[in-house]
Amino acid sequence: MDAKQMVDDFMQTAKQLGEFDKGYIDAVMGLIKEAEKPGALSTKEKELISIALGIAAHCAYCIALHVKNAIDAGATRAEILEAAEVAGLMGGGPSIAYIRLVLDALEQFGAK
Repeated sequence: MDAKQMVDDFMQTAKQLGEFDKGYIDAVMGLIKEAEKPGALSTKEKELISIALGIAAHCAYCIALHVKNAIDAGATRAEILEAAEVAGLMGGGPSIAYIRLVLDALEQFGAK
């Protein structure tokens, strides 16, 4: 998986949707911003949860974006992989297969 390209593709899609319907994309991006802001959980913790949910939903774009965001929020490779393992526990074989995408993204985004 080319995680960097997937993040770029997602952002390009958001831009094009915004050109078509600014209100829609503003609402979506507002929801994302509101959901990911620190509160009882830190942004890093929320991104780790989002990685696990992306794996469980089998969403390659979600995995790429949230691995990048988690790294940007200070998550380590070990923290990200533990979140992925929880997704594998809950989702079984199909979710475990999607951990490959997490590993690819970790390499491409330079997780420590």
